[in-house]
Amino acid sequence: MVTFFDFLGKSAIDLVNNLGAATIFFSKSFVMIFRPKQLPEIIEQVYHIGARSSPIVMLVGLFTGMVLGLQLYYAFAKLGSEGVLGSVIALALIRELGPVLAAIMIAARAGSSMAAEIGIQRISEQIDALYTMRIDPIEYLISPRIAASIISFPLLTAFFDLIGILGGYLTGVVLLGASEGNYWSRVQTSVDWVDVRGGFIKTLVFAVIVSTICCFQGYFTHMRSDSHGAKSVSFSTTSAVVLSCVMILIADYVVTSFLM
Repeated sequence: MVTFFDFLGKSAIDLVNNLGAATIFFSKSFVMIFRPKQLPEIIEQVYHIGARSSPIVMLVGLFTGMVLGLQLYYAFAKLGSEGVLGSVIALALIRELGPVLAAIMIAARAGSSMAAEIGIQRISEQIDALYTMRIDPIEYLISPRIAASIISFPLLTAFFDLIGILGGYLTGVVLLGASEGNYWSRVQTSVDWVDVRGGFIKTLVFAVIVSTICCFQGYFTHMRSDSHGAKSVSFSTTSAVVLSCVMILIADYVVTSFLM
């Protein structure tokens, strides 16, 4: 029993310490975003995080919308409510599925890349070399990635939503025969600015979470107690993606409870 409480107390202390360290890490990185010399690095990271993630995000958005259109059409057909198909698909994507699924896909593709790249730079002493050249590694490596994430996440989520609504149209209207005019009319009349704003608030929160966790895990790879060397990079990358996905879902619930 004593051992159990020892483990519980140690886990709680480690959690608080990591949360505090990550908060300080993000705060210092965020302040450095606004320096003019950061612009070229931010543009480069927007390409790597945003532009190169767009194909997979739009592909997932398309099939998410198609699955929604397929499932919801048959469900609404049993109730004689096929007319609300466009409303439900649009609101589900804009308010919930779009921000969450887009963030998870970016975390899997770009977040893992950030954690692995920074982790390799840490164990190969490239970050230490930056210190010797009087270059702040957080300003040079971390701040551009956080800024690029804040820019890229809302844009990719918007693409996800649009492609998803189109996917719902393809299955619900083109394949299953729902009314085309009714579908687009419902999409237009049911979506308010409040729904769009709530979705974009979520994406900004997810951008901060994913970029901070992935960069934090990579930056402190050398301090892991469960491994060292190349193995620590693999562990850090795995931890970054898993923690990002879990925190996205937790933050989604918290933000939704405030926006409702």
